[in-house]
Amino acid sequence: MANSKTPRRQGRRWKRLNDGIVMLKSEKTNDLMEKAKILIVEDDESIRTQMKWALAKDYQVFLAENRLSALRIVTQERPPVVTLDLGLPPKPEGVEEGFEALAAMVEHDPLTKVIIITGRGEKEQALEAVAKGAYDFFCKPIRIDDLKVVINRAVYLSLLEREHHELRKNLSTLKDDAFEGMVGNSDPMQMVFSAIRKVASTSAPVLITGESGTGKELAARAIHRLSPRTEGPFVAINCGAIPENLLESELFGHEKGAFTGAHAQKKGRIESAQGGTLFLDEIGDLPASLQVKLLRFLQDQKIVRVGGRDEITIDARILTATNTDLKEAISQAKFREDLYYRLAVVVLSMPPLKERKGDILLLAKFLLNKYATEHNKKISDFSAQARRLMESHSWPGNVRELENRIKRAVIMTEGARITPADLDFDSEYSKYAGLGLREAREALEKDFVTEALSKHKGNITQAAAELGISRPTLYELIEKLDIERGD
Repeated sequence: MANSKTPRRQGRRWKRLNDGIVMLKSEKTNDLMEKAKILIVEDDESIRTQMKWALAKDYQVFLAENRLSALRIVTQERPPVVTLDLGLPPKPEGVEEGFEALAAMVEHDPLTKVIIITGRGEKEQALEAVAKGAYDFFCKPIRIDDLKVVINRAVYLSLLEREHHELRKNLSTLKDDAFEGMVGNSDPMQMVFSAIRKVASTSAPVLITGESGTGKELAARAIHRLSPRTEGPFVAINCGAIPENLLESELFGHEKGAFTGAHAQKKGRIESAQGGTLFLDEIGDLPASLQVKLLRFLQDQKIVRVGGRDEITIDARILTATNTDLKEAISQAKFREDLYYRLAVVVLSMPPLKERKGDILLLAKFLLNKYATEHNKKISDFSAQARRLMESHSWPGNVRELENRIKRAVIMTEGARITPADLDFDSEYSKYAGLGLREAREALEKDFVTEALSKHKGNITQAAAELGISRPTLYELIEKLDIERGD
């Protein structure tokens, strides 16, 4: 494009960029700013070109010569930083087009940092632009090194603000998706939430099953909070965590002098749940002698304290949980069948985390925000590799394992993002550490071929089909990589 500026404007041309480039960098900004987008809005072609070559090494540079093309790029690319010349065609000698462009950009995306590039004679207009939402301004001619420092800071600030905005949006979504302290959008969890709503309004005993760490107690608390007994106490006891000789007294209470050390009367957990809900966790560990007493309570709604004679009527709803197969325990005479049917009027199954598709990262974000706030740590997100590993991990410890890993990561990390090492995961690339590109590629090929052959028990045709290569190519790889066929 031919230069359309007057001699006064031409006198504002930038000097040639022969002094080298100074760039402010840090590990944190590199992580956030790798190839961030920059829009240069300038009607002078030579200045546009110079700025492009000065910034292209560190940023994705987009160019616009007028307001309309600039707004189109802002809408399509959403660059975090824009440099804007106020004097744009069709009136390059005025500032009206520049101000209109600024207003449209700020309205479209308030997080965009607009840096005004202007002549010294237009300083008042530049200050007015800052008052109307511009991030900063520079007068021509300026040092490109100084401008790059400000651009670098503006990009970093814009990206941080965008991440914070996204986090707040995600947290808002989480609040909408959370159900009585439980987070989950997956179909299995939505079925759990639906079942809890249905059983909460009844007085039916509920047996909650599921692996350790799946949130059985959270489900029990949700049932209590949604029930007519919500104003009453929620009393929980883990039947497997208390020695057998103490468990009877813990559940049913005792009278003074009932046994050595019983210096005063004590209410048991069942009695403490009067008017509320009693939650018996790990009910499968309840000793046989206490299974009889619990069954009698369920039948009569009455208990007798250890060492006592008086019957005490208790109005409490019973919720139980187990991570073992009670029907198998019944077949082995370890659990009473009549007690099982008293407890399992409704059975609620909590799904393992590995079956909750889409919930892992949702939960991870929720927990990251929780513990980052709790420990006053400025952690914005997980690295891409950490996300992949979380989604592919089998999570044998379920939600409890996820929570523990994230809590540890928040405490231990020194970065702005959680990495696989912070989560105590081995990197998926750790086995290739120290190898050159060719050696790493061969090692990866060997892993893929070996796994395919093992899966198909040495069948070349099936393994080649899975790998997407021909049989002759697979034979060549087997020979080249010295692989055992496994047939």
